[in-house]
Amino acid sequence: MIDVLVADDERPALDELAQLLRADDRIGEVVTASSGAEAVRLLTERAVDAAFLDIHMPGLSGLELAAALRNLAAPPAIVFVTADDAHAVDAFELRALDYLLKPVRVERLRRAVDRVVELDRPADADEVLPVTVGAAVRFVHRSDVRWVRAEGDYTRLHTDADLAGSLVRIPISELEARWAEAGFVRIHRSYLVHAASVTEVRLGGADPAVWVGGIALPVSRRLLPAVREALTRRGAT
Repeated sequence: MIDVLVADDERPALDELAQLLRADDRIGEVVTASSGAEAVRLLTERAVDAAFLDIHMPGLSGLELAAALRNLAAPPAIVFVTADDAHAVDAFELRALDYLLKPVRVERLRRAVDRVVELDRPADADEVLPVTVGAAVRFVHRSDVRWVRAEGDYTRLHTDADLAGSLVRIPISELEARWAEAGFVRIHRSYLVHAASVTEVRLGGADPAVWVGGIALPVSRRLLPAVREALTRRGAT
């Protein structure tokens, strides 16, 4: 059972989301707040496992509230619930666990709760990244990413469903640190690969490389010892 806080300045939206959460048998207590300031007060009095936050609230916005909650000794997981899709990138830079658009669908809310519950099992926890496609935002799960290529301050995420890849505004060095425990290995200054997705390895010769399906990715000679050790440890060789 997980306890949650819901913060929204619009009473109908607040009551509806609280009701939907209470209908989920994995949810324990649901605490509600009609402003960011009230949410801060409540969370300094008691801890919750997750905070479901509207973005546009008078005074302290949902984004500002999320930033403030990171300073708590035991910060809750953050899930944004909003009618505005323009702040998805800002939200995920604050390490939000999910970003739900109103009106909230029951099955979509259940998936968000799934991710909160998964935080109790860090090895299994997934991360979701927002990808801007034209005027829309879609979400890529880390578990679907096979390899990553650096492009300046951005990285391109490659999945089985999107071989061309999708750009996110995160440096590869940050993803390397965040995804190491999930089995991602730095093989080159420009490449990060999911070890379990490697299908072939050729670390000898003039051009060492690993393959993910039919895609060959170069391996830096400087990183060869670390790559060999990591792939062997992960059972990729």
